Amino acid sequence: MSKQLTKAEEQIMQVLWLLKEASVKEVIAELDEPKPAYNTVSTIIRILETKEFVGHKAKGRGYVYHPLIEKREYSNQSLHKLMDGYFGGSFKSMVSFFMKENKMDVNELENILKEVNKNKKS
Repeated sequence: MSKQLTKAEEQIMQVLWLLKEASVKEVIAELDEPKPAYNTVSTIIRILETKEFVGHKAKGRGYVYHPLIEKREYSNQSLHKLMDGYFGGSFKSMVSFFMKENKMDVNELENILKEVNKNKKS
């Protein structure tokens, strides 16, 4: 999977990852004000289906949509794309950049490294 989402598509996916499945109306209910139009959300969901991020099943007279891609899978792919595009594929360069830009202290870095190591073992 190498497809990227637009900001609007990602907003919809965040809701679907949270709810696991939802109708267009249920997705809209989770979005911040001002709420987008029903047709706008419906169109974005159809685009997400075309990109194979979302599937649907019939429910009553409408459809219920669900993610076909796990949030973790998309996050991992996005992180690698960021790392490759801006840091030459180097995790070390990326961490160094975030440490400098965010004025991260040694304890924060240590906690991140512990989390990385814990995830590598599982």
